[in-house]
Amino acid sequence: MVLLTVFIFQASVEAADKLRIGLVDLSAVYMPLPLGEKRGFFGEQGLQAEFIRIRPTAALAALVTGEIDYWTTVPLAVAGAIPGLPVKVVACYVPGSPVALIARPEFKSAQELKGKTIGINTLGGALEVQARLIFKHFGLDPDKEIKFLASGQTTDARFAAMQQGLTAATVGSPPSDFFGKKMGFVVLAIAHELFSYPSSGLVASVKKIKERPDEVKRVIKIGIKASRYIRENREGAVQFIMEWLKTDKDVAAATYDSVAKAFNDDGSIPENGLRLEIEERKKSAKVSREVSISDVADLTILREAQRELGIKGK
Repeated sequence: MVLLTVFIFQASVEAADKLRIGLVDLSAVYMPLPLGEKRGFFGEQGLQAEFIRIRPTAALAALVTGEIDYWTTVPLAVAGAIPGLPVKVVACYVPGSPVALIARPEFKSAQELKGKTIGINTLGGALEVQARLIFKHFGLDPDKEIKFLASGQTTDARFAAMQQGLTAATVGSPPSDFFGKKMGFVVLAIAHELFSYPSSGLVASVKKIKERPDEVKRVIKIGIKASRYIRENREGAVQFIMEWLKTDKDVAAATYDSVAKAFNDDGSIPENGLRLEIEERKKSAKVSREVSISDVADLTILREAQRELGIKGK
């Protein structure tokens, strides 16, 4: 019986379900699930994970057809769900964006950028949305008082535009704040310190939620465990960032220090932040109808996972 039990256990490990998980980019905000694979959290749940970099439009289509099992970018999932794609956000690991507003040193506040040109990667993209929210927080009208210029896909290109005087500031994710400071620029604001804006999490198709709820729950738990690891284990998380992003320890440590506080420890999706995303995406898509939380998110399995993990009051 003992030998038979060992055999069955080994067979179940070898037969672990392999999941394909899409990432829009290799960025620290998307590290919970890749870290979970590296640290063996997927194996503990009888799962394996393969991570695939894939463009947002292709990712949502692949999610619906089942070519990938999960997606990790919350805002783009919300944008897809609003017009009717059968996808839902089922967990959130980064409820606030670590995107920073970085300016030339003569500017001492966000308000001083009134009437100035801000460099972004793509007009209408996620960075512009978050830049607009930052300026709104400081009482500026981004439609009338700020100019946006697509000054480069990379942070280096946008920094070069600032040095040349073409733009006054830019926005970017860590470690762009670290490199900006080294070049003499100043960080005027970080989005997650101002407002909630769910950034990274777990997105599944409606079909997956209906047909494989136990699998969804296991992946949610992996993300929660990985997020807790990130928050509580700086040394281990920095080491992972070095390996995953192929960078040196100084950059990895600076990246960690910029993003660690943005992670949560329970997978919760903040309602105020999700509503903010819904309204911003409705504007960009020119949608006037009412869009509810349940149109873009399904919290049922998350709540089950939280209860099983002893997370109360969610």
